[in-house]
Amino acid sequence: MGSGERSLLGVEEEFHVVDLETRRAAPRADLLLPELGGDEFAPELQRSLVETNTPPCYELDELGAHLRRLRTRLESVAEPHGLGVVAAGTVPLVDLTGDDISAGARYERMQHEYQLLVREQHICGAQVHVDVPDRDLAVQVVRRVAPYLPTLLAISASSPYWRGHDSGYASYRNMIWSRWPTAGPPGAVETAADYDTMVAELIASGTISDPGMVYFDIRPSAHLPTVELRVCDACPEVDDVVLIAGLFRALVAQAREDTDKGLPLPTQRHELLRAASWRAARSGLEGDLVDLTGPTLVSPPLLLGRLVDRLRPQLEELGDWEQVVELSQATLSRGSGAARQRRMFGRRGEMADVVDALLAHTQGRTVRQDPPQEVPRASALLGDYRPGGYDEAVTPGGRVLPHYGWMFRTLERLGPRGMTAAESALRTEQRARGVTFGVAEPGQEERLFPLDLLPRIVTAEDWAGLTEGLAQRVRALELFVRDVYGQRRIIADGLIPASVVDNAPGRNREGEIVPEDVVRIAVGGIDLVRDAAENWLVLEDNLRVPSGIGYSIMSRRLIRSVMPDLEPPAGVVPLEDVPGRLRAALLSATEKGRAGSDEVALLSAGPSDSAFFEHRLLAEQMGVPVVTPRDLQVTEDGVYLVDTGARTRLSALYRRIDEAELMSSKGADLRPIGRALASAVSRGKVALLNALGNGVADDKLVYAYVPDMITYYLDEPVRLGSVATYPCVDPERREEVLDRLDELVLKPVDGYGGAGIVIGPHAERSELTEVEKAIREEPAKWVAQDMVALSTHPTFADGRLEPRAVDLRAFVFQSQWGGHPHLDVVPAALSRVAPAGSLIVNSSRGGGAKDTWILR
Repeated sequence: MGSGERSLLGVEEEFHVVDLETRRAAPRADLLLPELGGDEFAPELQRSLVETNTPPCYELDELGAHLRRLRTRLESVAEPHGLGVVAAGTVPLVDLTGDDISAGARYERMQHEYQLLVREQHICGAQVHVDVPDRDLAVQVVRRVAPYLPTLLAISASSPYWRGHDSGYASYRNMIWSRWPTAGPPGAVETAADYDTMVAELIASGTISDPGMVYFDIRPSAHLPTVELRVCDACPEVDDVVLIAGLFRALVAQAREDTDKGLPLPTQRHELLRAASWRAARSGLEGDLVDLTGPTLVSPPLLLGRLVDRLRPQLEELGDWEQVVELSQATLSRGSGAARQRRMFGRRGEMADVVDALLAHTQGRTVRQDPPQEVPRASALLGDYRPGGYDEAVTPGGRVLPHYGWMFRTLERLGPRGMTAAESALRTEQRARGVTFGVAEPGQEERLFPLDLLPRIVTAEDWAGLTEGLAQRVRALELFVRDVYGQRRIIADGLIPASVVDNAPGRNREGEIVPEDVVRIAVGGIDLVRDAAENWLVLEDNLRVPSGIGYSIMSRRLIRSVMPDLEPPAGVVPLEDVPGRLRAALLSATEKGRAGSDEVALLSAGPSDSAFFEHRLLAEQMGVPVVTPRDLQVTEDGVYLVDTGARTRLSALYRRIDEAELMSSKGADLRPIGRALASAVSRGKVALLNALGNGVADDKLVYAYVPDMITYYLDEPVRLGSVATYPCVDPERREEVLDRLDELVLKPVDGYGGAGIVIGPHAERSELTEVEKAIREEPAKWVAQDMVALSTHPTFADGRLEPRAVDLRAFVFQSQWGGHPHLDVVPAALSRVAPAGSLIVNSSRGGGAKDTWILR
């Protein structure tokens, strides 16, 4: 492909003809074709299908206009007959009668030869043609483009339903299509002569009857001077077809350039190409896809983003760059066609709703959605479900709340046995990805991160209120940390006793040398609970190295992988952009314009850290390295990553290592690195996020004063309540606490992970006696809180659902652009689940976690 040269491209789309009254596939395409006329419309194997063909186009906009024009023409002819047309891999309602084959000797021969396989072909695809100058080049292009096709299949995936049931796949059409003996990745040939010989041998074997029956995912066209993409589902959204066409043309251009350069052909195994396509058909854009360079499993946004970036030179030459970027972002935001169908089905559990939505989407019309209605108890799963207080999904009378109705309709179809199977699949997926928490003891397997099947829902209204309150809280805490390591105004004005700050377990003198103008709390993790009155309350602030962002992202991917039909009608706020938002927050602390200002790394203790899986995941998603202190060298000039002799100057480190461990660690030169690193921070040579010394603001005693901080620093009403807290260092409060030990929750100020907590109403007399003694001896080390009746959420355990107490860890990123702070409350919230009969959710105390779905 020469400079400025543009290849022509065209699209063949297949459509289902459906009866508008029954919403079933209708074998009446032969009624429409005479009225449609011309070469742009053609019959297909089944009489319930019709094909359209665009003219060759240079511009993607021109292609999109033709696609819309042909769809409009189809609808205008079909509607007077009580028929509609659907662009999707399958339609939910179809009969395999076997007598609906289109007329013609070729189709009749196929029916005789392939029997049930032909009767199943009530499926529709979208084929893209891109012209190439000769067939030898076409064969080379086919081989070079093949490894990228699973990503295009995932974009197109729009066939979750088959004969009235959810198939469990995003593209069940691909599963049916792959049964043809010549379907799948292309053959290992290199020239047109090799290709023709292969086809001749297939015909001679009696497997196929003509070259047009070579159904590879990509092939040289049997009748046009083009390369033909055949792997994709028909797409309800025209924009998805245009995106696929734009990416495919750029892939062809790249393959032509690689051929001209004499680069070797790809070497991926045929079996792995098939596996990658299967995974794309299973996942669509909602589950992980196979990155063949690993091979490894990655999220669709990451894989699609890499593909678009890789094709940027070709897309820019074609003039398609900005359009393809915009279309790819819109597609990722919208989700696959399969996910949208499942969301529609989830509203009422009616296949007719899915067909109606497909009819509308095919013509680019919006779909009116009635609000969900409350549904009755799902008896098979909730027969003995007895919430003791406020439950977030089920009323005291046993009725499922409206915004959970779709979920329980889906779970009811699965039943306990289906959910047990899904749970087993979940553990298998976790092992495949190494999703662990905690370090394995010698001779033991690593402990899987405990994840429950049922996502927790936070409504859009709740999230809007939480966003305001969380941002306010982190703003105040940032000002507090800066103040107490600086002028200490809040102490001088008498709002907080000096002893509370000076004796805080997390106070660190290194916090005093952090430059005044830097963001100290780049990542805040705020723990929230809901009480019996359904109010959200802050339970705890985590401002040092809060974990959970990566587990939240992976939880979403895992749950969607094992239960793809669990799609909420309103859609869920996606998490794919969270790593990018985290990286942007880190980069905001660097000096723009300076060489290496975009060099960021995640600083970890390494495999010994219980959250090392999360460290690796976040680093991979941000596109930054994971480093340990031993990988770093600190000089007068700054901090360098030392890697096999090379040195890279780092502008920022995302700290995920405890500061005490960091201060005692050795660097690449085997000398202690802590003080040298702190000195580099103080001189502005590197940003360390979160800053050293942040712990002064997140212990359980300082927590009691956060509402006062908000009023003092921001002069605003407090938007998020806190749990009533009594500092035992205060003599009056201490006496009240000692009088009410059996009513309160007693917490050590420096306790983490739930360690040392005594829940008064549930404690033995001997425990209360011990904690009373400890409080009297060292009152500054204890606080007490009112007992909060935590909300519960249905959790699958031992083959049934039971109410378990939950909290919510939400994350706030803080950055500084142009000297102004910016707060970003990200949707990667992690719900933590207490063991049965407990109120402590920490993983170290046997707790688990849930995916949290924030509704759009």
